[in-house]
Amino acid sequence: MNVVRPCLLLVLLLCPAAFAGAPLLAPDILAELPHDREAFTEGLLLRDGLFLESVGKYGRSELRRVDPATGAVLRRTPLAAKYFAEGLTLHDGRLVLLTWKEGMGFFLDPGTLRITGSFVWKGEGWGLTSDGTRLWASDGSDSLRLLDPARMTVLRRIPVRDGDQPVLRLNELEAAKGVIWANVWWEDRVAAIAPDSGKVLAWLDLKPLRARLENPGAESANGLACDPESGRLYVTGKFWDKVFVLRLPALP
Repeated sequence: MNVVRPCLLLVLLLCPAAFAGAPLLAPDILAELPHDREAFTEGLLLRDGLFLESVGKYGRSELRRVDPATGAVLRRTPLAAKYFAEGLTLHDGRLVLLTWKEGMGFFLDPGTLRITGSFVWKGEGWGLTSDGTRLWASDGSDSLRLLDPARMTVLRRIPVRDGDQPVLRLNELEAAKGVIWANVWWEDRVAAIAPDSGKVLAWLDLKPLRARLENPGAESANGLACDPESGRLYVTGKFWDKVFVLRLPALP
């Protein structure tokens, strides 16, 4: 007699909410913009109508200012070959850039992209975002780090869960509409996360975007930038040839 299946059914009947995942939302694509398909995108910001983009890989890492309409790189600041650029955000008038495994982060001037300082970083650096008051970082785990912006130290960790399931490989982050939007490495979907609880409220499905790429075999989606005035979300990926302009969805 097979007792496993009846027991599992009983658990599901008694605790259905524990297994319920967040809904998957379809993207509303407003426009497509050109993007450098040689860019291993890590962080993406929209400032004064231009993109600020951190590009990874050893020996190729740099920070760029990019014209969204043409994809042209208007200014760039290369990092030393020993650094792998990762998450990028703007906070308190300066850019903050993480590196992957090098235990170092950098402050940069948003106008000149010149490096103005550095800080020590413990563990791996992946994504980074600011909600205007607080800084949030990811390290490839299933948790977000809430940071002290003055010291760049971890105040606490917030486990991220979809129902009862941990969400691993959290990557690029963007704070908008009171939630943290997060890319997941290897996946073409974005999690909308309640920052204080870590609960995934919804998923944004990016698979329809991949079908529009000239290089559909490119690596996973990564790069989120929000325009708070228009409510538009700009989305790209590692080695993607396009940036997609999406309407931020209403959350359930």
